[in-house]
Amino acid sequence: MNDMVMQETIPSAQDAKSGSWTVDRVAALFELPFSDLLYQAQTVHRQNFDPNAVQLSTLLSIKTGGCSEDCSYCPQSARHEGSVESEDLLKLEEVVTAAKAAKDNGASRFCMGAAWRGPKQRDLDPVIEMVKAVKALGLETCATLGMLRDGQAEQLAEAGLDYYNHNLDTAPEFYGEIITTRTYQDRLDTLGKVRQAGIHVCCGGIVGLGESRGQRAGLIAQLANLDPAPESVPINMLVQVEGTPAHGNEALDQLEFVRTIAIARITMPKSFVRLSAGREEMSEAIQTLCFLGGANSIFYGEKLLTTSNPGEDKDRALMDKLGMHPL
Repeated sequence: MNDMVMQETIPSAQDAKSGSWTVDRVAALFELPFSDLLYQAQTVHRQNFDPNAVQLSTLLSIKTGGCSEDCSYCPQSARHEGSVESEDLLKLEEVVTAAKAAKDNGASRFCMGAAWRGPKQRDLDPVIEMVKAVKALGLETCATLGMLRDGQAEQLAEAGLDYYNHNLDTAPEFYGEIITTRTYQDRLDTLGKVRQAGIHVCCGGIVGLGESRGQRAGLIAQLANLDPAPESVPINMLVQVEGTPAHGNEALDQLEFVRTIAIARITMPKSFVRLSAGREEMSEAIQTLCFLGGANSIFYGEKLLTTSNPGEDKDRALMDKLGMHPL
């Protein structure tokens, strides 16, 4: 790959504004030599962020299990043999205690997730109080509650919610293989409600679901062409849970995961790219390559919604080795 061809793939300001990331253009990035791709990603990263800073976010499941959706990867679906037991919504004081502990451990952002198809108003009312209480602690707030009805995003915005997470999961053409109980357009509609309410968008996907490289390119193109691109982009490596339909998938090569991180950085230069689920199965070397490729946010704490995550001590030790610091 000569310098001229390599230079052509580096995004211009026009690219970032015009939504011009076709699937073919993203797929071409996947074909670059690994070192060329990481060089480009690190170049873009340094143009927009402190390359040695990482945002620490803690995720708490405030309502676990019992979800009516059939997402093939998710143990919170009531439809799968490997489903976790359904639990009631946490009490406000439990959430505040967890948020205080997260802040004391160095997290700057606190995310609350609930296993619902979408919240009813009686569900949303206590979540609004949680958002207010966590915001009062000086933390950035994020919630992922499923599909939103008209007016609900505005209520969350009024409560002080900073980010709403609603992932696209995968490319449109592969989506029907992963979930049948809601459509791709349903997801886009919720993102539109969030954006219209003035809440920052947190939206990414999962790789290792059995998708092709072209379909990974399709996911990244969808994300990059949202107008504007999501402020936060979580990239998850599938964590296989026994009893879910996705269990037994061939594991994605971890260097392919690094490529996906780097391409997310190149195509969404001003977004936080979050190294999300799957980190516990990654070596320090692979995580380091992800940081080099432009990841600048991680979920911080021993548990995600239902699956395990590296402990704070491990993450702090790795950051110290790399000379990185929390935002």
